[in-house]
Formats: sequence, structure tokens, C-alpha cells
Amino acid sequence: MNLNLRKLIYSILIPLLLGSLVGLITASNNNYNMMIRPSFAPPGFIFPIVWTILYILMGISSYLINESNNINTSEAIKIYIIQLILNLLWSFIFFKFELYFLAFIWIIVLIIFVIIMIIRFYKVSKLSAYLQIPYLLWLLFALILNFNIFLLN
Repeated sequence: MNLNLRKLIYSILIPLLLGSLVGLITASNNNYNMMIRPSFAPPGFIFPIVWTILYILMGISSYLINESNNINTSEAIKIYIIQLILNLLWSFIFFKFELYFLAFIWIIVLIIFVIIMIIRFYKVSKLSAYLQIPYLLWLLFALILNFNIFLLN
């Protein structure tokens, strides 16, 4: 596969810019530092750092999928887009509308789609699937954090 730098940059910028936009929109409602949180909750400044890394990994993965000549590419990209939309909407549910239980259910659905995405990516490019493991692990942590915030608030 030849590296197409322009496509790689676009692939990385799409989740980064969408994630940043959602972050800006929900920032005025971000009451994370005001809510009762479990003892294992990271400080608020950690989230943009982690999400930046995860969105970059997502972009690289989607680039690898898009550039492959595999028959499964189309299905893998559809799942990628669905999980990205689910990911972005979670912030509105949790921060803007403060519906912590719905956000908990939503993140379960997101995790299911991310697992499906990893499986589909694996069929196209093993590396693209492996690059999504930190994302899945972070979502599992977020699931536990979300549930505890629901219980405490």
C-alpha cells in the first residue's frame, strides 16, 4: 500500500475535528468537575488528551481500511461511521442533557458497535483493528465511570 499523505491527514482530521466541535458545544454544560465522582475518576483535563490520541488512532485505522482493496472495506467503514456518530452523541446525552442512565445505556451500545468494528477491521487490516484496542479499553473504563456517576448523582 502506498501512503497517501493527504488522505491520511483527512482521515485523522475527521474524528479530531468532529470530537473537538462536540467538545466545544458541550463545554458550556460540562459539569464534570461539579458532579459527585467516584474516587477513581480522573481529573477533567485528562479527557481531551486521551480523546485526542484515540481520535488520531481512529483516523489512522479508517485510513488503513479505506486504502485497502479488501472486499469487506465498505461494511467496515459503515460500522466505523455508526460508532463515530454514537460516540459523538454520547457527549450530548451525558453533558448537555445530564441523562446519566441513558448515557450509560448509550455507551453499552457504542461498545457493542466498537467490538463489531474491531472484528470487521480485523478482516480487512489487522493493524487497524489493533489500533482500536485502546479505544475499547477507554470505553470500558468510561462505562464504569458513567455508571458510578449515575449512582452518585
